Amino acid sequence: MQALPEKAKPTKVVVAKPGLDGHDRGAKIVARALRDAGMEVVYTGIYQTPESILRAVVQEDADVLGLSSLSGAHLEYAKELGELLRDNDRADVLFVVGGTIPPEDADTLKTYGVHEVFGPGTPTTVLVDYIRDHARNLLA
Repeated sequence: MQALPEKAKPTKVVVAKPGLDGHDRGAKIVARALRDAGMEVVYTGIYQTPESILRAVVQEDADVLGLSSLSGAHLEYAKELGELLRDNDRADVLFVVGGTIPPEDADTLKTYGVHEVFGPGTPTTVLVDYIRDHARNLLA
């Protein structure tokens, strides 16, 4: 009897809202789009600390961390999360940031370990395709 092919594990994404940023409509739209695309999504909710976000990434064994920021504190949170991911042997996580991110901050964010930055108006299909393409490469 021939064995059935093993079903591929869905990409697991943690979507997080750091700090005092309570506006989460965009994060919820992104979370739903990722879920509808077949990914397993864990939304941490608002008012998260970098440590609680890292804890979710580790506990959920996430493939991707999506940080949503509208407060203007994206540089500080991304820097701390990049350091926490590296210090906790999770540099393998695809780290993306979205929200109201000034284009001139993208290069700085990438030096902190962010793989890609998605600004206002980015179609969810672009984010879904990016995660599918790049999480697969990191997992390979």
